[in-house]
Amino acid sequence: MIEQNMIDKNSVKIVEEPRIGVFVCDCGSNIAGHLDCPDVEEFSKTLPHVVYTKENLYTCSEAGIVEIKKAITDHKLNRVVVASCSPRTHHPLFASSCAEAGLNPYLFEMVNIRDQCSWVHMGNRENATQKAKNLIRMGVAKAAGLEPRDEIESSLVRKILVVGGGIAGLSAAQALSDMGLEIILAEKTAHLGGLLRQVDILDTGGTAREHLDKIINDINSRSNITCLTRAKVTETSGYIGNFDVKIQTPDTDLTETVGAIVVATGAVPLIPEGIFGYGQSNGDSSAGTFSNGTSSVITLMELEQKLKNWTGSLDGPDFNPKRVVFIQCAGARNESREYCSRICCMIAVKNAMVIKEKYPLTDVRVLYRDMQMYGTQKEQMLWDARGKGVRFDVYDPQTPPMVTGGKVEFFQTVTGELAKLDTDVVILSTPLIPRSSAGQLANLLRVPTDQNGFFLEAHAKLRPLDFAADGIFVAGSGRYPATATEARTQGIGVASRVAAILFKDKLVKSAIVAKINPDSCAGCMACLSMCPYGAITQNLEQRVCEVNEVLCKGCGNCAATCPSHSALLAGYKPEQLLAQIGAA
Repeated sequence: MIEQNMIDKNSVKIVEEPRIGVFVCDCGSNIAGHLDCPDVEEFSKTLPHVVYTKENLYTCSEAGIVEIKKAITDHKLNRVVVASCSPRTHHPLFASSCAEAGLNPYLFEMVNIRDQCSWVHMGNRENATQKAKNLIRMGVAKAAGLEPRDEIESSLVRKILVVGGGIAGLSAAQALSDMGLEIILAEKTAHLGGLLRQVDILDTGGTAREHLDKIINDINSRSNITCLTRAKVTETSGYIGNFDVKIQTPDTDLTETVGAIVVATGAVPLIPEGIFGYGQSNGDSSAGTFSNGTSSVITLMELEQKLKNWTGSLDGPDFNPKRVVFIQCAGARNESREYCSRICCMIAVKNAMVIKEKYPLTDVRVLYRDMQMYGTQKEQMLWDARGKGVRFDVYDPQTPPMVTGGKVEFFQTVTGELAKLDTDVVILSTPLIPRSSAGQLANLLRVPTDQNGFFLEAHAKLRPLDFAADGIFVAGSGRYPATATEARTQGIGVASRVAAILFKDKLVKSAIVAKINPDSCAGCMACLSMCPYGAITQNLEQRVCEVNEVLCKGCGNCAATCPSHSALLAGYKPEQLLAQIGAA
């Protein structure tokens, strides 16, 4: 098989013989400590079409990049192979460096001799060295058949749809508005503010109402933010930079084209029906109910609402609580809901201190499994609560507390004894759960949710605010339970991610995409069901399948599935892969 690069200039085919440069990286001791890099470099010189080789201490360093650029110019290289670490982290750096030197970035190939060689063969230097040679031989064979490609360009619309008017959505809209972008804010309820409207005092100080009013008033005063309440997204289509969305309101149905979509739908507190006696009034007004006859077993969010409308007591002027008991993890961390809601402990401790300040003589107890007080400020809050006299007792989840007739019984794991407490109010710390409409919205946007129903980001560490689908972002408790501060931070973070896209003159994406040959396509639609990104459609007139290059992620599922070999993935054509296999 002869590997050649065909360039069409003025309708004349010019055959260019591959001139390949191979750069072997020591990666400090990561690679050189486990295999013979000088020997690998010498071997690379013997491979077909290789005209230049170089061993570097750190190829990704500034000096290493300069070496690559200089070699491309001095030795007229038209292919570059770098043998170093993971292409997932370093391929863009080396490819862009080749482009800066005038070489088409798609004529670059990377060989992973760190993760796939030195790291997995530590202590076996001879075999690791031989495997590195084999991997480079395969990489060079493929590089000889690489073809130059032009990156894919598309237009964009500088308008954003923000779904959800809670603190995360408001913060995203506010930050995007500051950048001069146009925003459509769609909230399904009649009022902006989300769950924070029900909260009393924030853990950072000040009331939630004051905090919200300030942001909402600012949002309403901005001409580039269109606020839609009682609004529902009913249909979406398109791709990054050009999403077509339909929004239903009580007055009219809107059709808009937006460049990006922000999902900030939030979460809701669990209603713990039947848990620890919730919703079951026992008729004992002195122990089991408030003075107005309502149940004395309430949720943390219901307590927030009572504290928000504080008139001197929890419920009625004659209420003077002697003991208040918080029970943590009510309805969470069990078979039905295995996750920890993160913020319940902090909210319980905050409210325990509020009650203690209002009623210093009240015995305030917190029954817990584990206290989730992350961060120095939250940890200090726990110690402050102890200093104010709030008591914390551990209970065994195998024998959870029993709430009956105004009494709480629980097994103290520390003392090994059964404790019985008379109590006036039992407050259940219930988790935040996804909204019932989250799954429907996920289907509309073609984005994933996790096993608990929360929206699933592309990567928890590398892309925590992005969906795998380009141009769609997530913030706030719809992603996972978050405090007001965290939700606001995520909203601002999403704004920066959106701005990084929409402030470009045009969208440019990788040319490593699939293409379907219409002459040989049988229209069997096997590729259609295999594409996870919805990038393939059927042309009914021609009875063939077609690829939307902007939506395509280059996963190669269609190319692997197509029975007629009509679907091919750029950069991974059969002749290129067969060249690697032949070299192996």
